[in-house]
Amino acid sequence: MLSIGALSRQTGTKVQTIRYYEQIGLMNEPGRTEGGQRRYHAADMDRLAFIRHGRQLGFSLDAIREFLDLSDNPDQSCSHVDSIAQRQLIQVRQRMLRLQALEAELERMIANCDGGSGQDCNVLKVLSDHSECLTDHDSIGEG
Repeated sequence: MLSIGALSRQTGTKVQTIRYYEQIGLMNEPGRTEGGQRRYHAADMDRLAFIRHGRQLGFSLDAIREFLDLSDNPDQSCSHVDSIAQRQLIQVRQRMLRLQALEAELERMIANCDGGSGQDCNVLKVLSDHSECLTDHDSIGEG
């Protein structure tokens, strides 16, 4: 049995986050000591690790809730969670396209700066006038 502080330390999750996950139903309400302190089992630590890994992969809490539902009821079809993962992959690819366009634009801005005075600074010029950009990076990667 672990206290909330021990669970926090072992998983790298803030105590407030653990309480929040309990509040929204992602984590089960833990058992309590006679003094009212929360006590967690190994299964709670596994569930929290599952949630954290899902968040690290960029999934929303709603998506993680659906993943947990399938995990808790393994006889269900996984096609729905597969589609959630597929949507996440598409969003990641769209963000990557946008980041690549931003990278190219920043490299160009910097490369064209000669280190002169502020009035001749290419970085400031591009930031002041979006038409100086070679790409419409605002819309790249938006689905």
